[in-house]
Formats: sequence, C-alpha cells, structure tokens
Amino acid sequence: MTNSAPPASTLFRAGAEFELGFHDLLANGQAVGRSSGMVIFCFGPLPGETARVRITAVKPKYAVVEMLQLVVRAVDRAEPFCPVFGQCGGCQLQHLTYAAQLHWKRTLVRNALQRIGDLGDVLVREPIGMSAPRHYRNKMSLVVKHEGAQTRFGFYRQRSHDVVPIQGCPVVLPALDRIIASLDRARQDERFRPILSRARHVVARSSHAGDQAVVTVTTSVAEKAVADSGQALMGALPGVTGITNSYDISGANVILGRRHLAVGGRAYIEEEIQGVRYRVSPASFFQVNTAIVSRIMRFMQPGLRRPHQIVDLYCGTGTFALFFAKMGSQVYGIEESAAAIREAGENAQLNGLGDRVRFHRGSVEHAVSTPVGRSALQDAHIAFLDPPRKGSDPRTLDALANAGVPHVWYLSCDPATLARDLKFLAAKGYRLGVVQPFDMFPHTGHVETLVTLYRERPGDETLEIGPSSN
Repeated sequence: MTNSAPPASTLFRAGAEFELGFHDLLANGQAVGRSSGMVIFCFGPLPGETARVRITAVKPKYAVVEMLQLVVRAVDRAEPFCPVFGQCGGCQLQHLTYAAQLHWKRTLVRNALQRIGDLGDVLVREPIGMSAPRHYRNKMSLVVKHEGAQTRFGFYRQRSHDVVPIQGCPVVLPALDRIIASLDRARQDERFRPILSRARHVVARSSHAGDQAVVTVTTSVAEKAVADSGQALMGALPGVTGITNSYDISGANVILGRRHLAVGGRAYIEEEIQGVRYRVSPASFFQVNTAIVSRIMRFMQPGLRRPHQIVDLYCGTGTFALFFAKMGSQVYGIEESAAAIREAGENAQLNGLGDRVRFHRGSVEHAVSTPVGRSALQDAHIAFLDPPRKGSDPRTLDALANAGVPHVWYLSCDPATLARDLKFLAAKGYRLGVVQPFDMFPHTGHVETLVTLYRERPGDETLEIGPSSN
C-alpha cells in the first residue's frame, strides 16, 4: 500500500492534504493509517481503502484527518442505510457489509484475548448475528435540543455533545421509530410546549412485539407540566402505554435521574424471552437486543439440562437468573442496585420462581467476601458473570477461584476487560472452553462475548453448551 504523502517536515500541519492507505479499523469507527512514522485516524475509510484526506488536528504521537475523497474502494464497503450515518454517533459500521462486520468483531475478540489476555492461539467461534440486522434496539435516548422557541429531537454527534436532529432511526424497533415521528408532531402542539421546553432527554422503551412502550421525559426537577399533561401526551403518541417523569439528575452527562414519577398509564413494559416474563421499568438495565438475548439463552441451554446451583454475579433485574431458574436450577443473585433487586424479586414472583431464586443487594466484590456469599460460591456448580463494561475486579475473581467453583460462564460487552479478567482466572487454574461472540449491537463497534471456563478435576461434570441449541 503506497501513500502519496509529502515529506514529514511539511506534512503534519493542519490543512495539509494527501492520499493515505488505511489498514485497520477501531471500535469507534475510525480507520487507522500510517505515514512517515505517524499514526493517523480518520472516520469514513475502511481497511484496504485509500482516500484523499486533510489534517484537522496534530498531536505529539498521532494526527486526525477528514476524508475528502475515496480513491480506492474496498470490496466489503456497503452503502449506509441511515441519512445521518457519519454524523450521528450511534452507529459506526454501516459502511461495512454485515458479513464483514461479523468477521471484524471476531478478530476484535481474538486480538484482545491474545494481546491483553496472553491466552495464546484462542479458538474464537464465528459470531452469532441477526438474519435481519435492523430495527433491533428496544430502547432509545433522544436528546432534546432547544433553539429559541423551537424544540428538536436527535442523537449526539460523534465524539461530541452537539446534537444531530433526526426524523427516524432504522436500528430501533418500529414502535420506537413511530414514536420519533409522533414526537416531531407533538413538539408543534401548544399543549406540549411546557413539557418539552423543560425536557433534557426523552427516553423510550418498547416490547419486542411493539404492543407496549413507555416514554420518559427527563427534567432537572419534578415538573408539574409533565404531570398535568402526561395523559394527553400519551394519547398523542400512538402505541405508548405509559409516561413517566425522571428527575433529580446526578450529573451533566447523566440521562436518567435518580427519581421517577408515573404520570400516565403503566410505568413499565412486559417482555417475554424463552418463556420468562419480565416487567421492565424505564430505569432498569435490560439488554437492548431481545432477539440476541434469546439466542444467548438458547446457546446455554444444553449445559442446563439438569438442575445446578448457580451464583449470578451482577444479576441486574434477573434477566439470566430467572432463565436459569426456569430451567430448573437454584440461583443466588447479587446486584448493587436496589431498584434492580426489587424488580428481580417482583419478576421472580411474576413467573412463580420465588422458591428457586434468592437475591442479595450489595456490591459484588463485598458480597462474595461475606459468609453467605462465600457459602454460595462454595456450593455453586456454575458462576455466571455479566458485569458492566469495566469488567469484574480481582477481589471478586479471587473469591470465585478460592471457592473452587468448577464452571465459570462470563458474558462480556468489552473484549479488553474480558481479556484482562480471563488472564486473571487462567492464572488461578481455569481453562478456556467456548469463546462465542454475539452481535448484540449490529452496525456498531460493540460485541458481546460468552466465554466458558472450567477446572479439570476428578469427578467434575463436563458441561457442553453451544451449537446444538441454535
């Protein structure tokens, strides 16, 4: 790959233009090139492409450029299907064919496990994706932009707090896409001007079937205007079954507040996955891709054919804990959020699973060091972890290893922190079993990965999970 770049002495200044070849793609959508020893980042190109670019920023060890013209086109380039792709920060990969996205995500996971985890030549399976990778997100968070007396809705621009106005979104469920259009009409209705003029965000969550949706208006403080007009706003948004007001914001970059008030209809939706019913409130953490959650559950089913003792760390509202219980296992779930634990308990009762699950509220790293937590781990046959993006921590992983849990199932949304934690567990004597990526977030740089680990000890049962359930 050749670059028609000028000498280094004249190249690296703002405004300089040249042609550059690109060889890699980052999770944030930036292509990576190199010229005269300098690493260069650019949105737009793909690996294998050459583009004419202009420098916009120069740092000591890298430069940022903008693409002016595509010179050499990759065979995997696709036509983006969203009119604001490249501006909106929601999607990073629409210009890459879906098959190539899956291949890239597999490489992303493998490279992390090798480079960060020092795990050698790991077998990473082909990612399990979607047959129709659009209209999958069951939740969206619209930014409310105020321009004088006008109100607009949109998403944040790439790497910015500037707002890109939108008329629709092709990756949210159709019910949510319709809400965007309805909100656009409602903003021109004088009845709703007091509500929307005070709004920071509008968050909407829909059931996969699209028959229920809750819209949350986020404000700095509880707003009487939202309470007074909530029922009318619900009527102006077809398909919406509840309106809530979220307030008491804890920081400038926080979307939902610490307090919630139902002002119209029901303050939750109901979802069903693999025979388990879930009531999900606006503030709940619930995976955004219901179809892929179902695929993950089906993937694990062969290992759950007989009942087990399972400890579910970072259990949230019980998404997987209740599935394990439905399959016949006894589950002990640990979660720090009081609201999540409350919903987990309510969903256990909703499904008649109260006798198979116990939930404990507390930080995972502290809970596993208590007598009850240690006992639960010592009795467990499987420890299931679904931590936040930052991953787990040495204290938790050490407690898990010291308890001698024979099987660990780790579901991660970040390959780097996953690799770090797997390296820790490998040093404690665990061996890798299955490494299976799932495309929870098509057209983005994110990937979900399920990894099984086990200890080879006499008498331990082998648990097989995988393709037979797909």
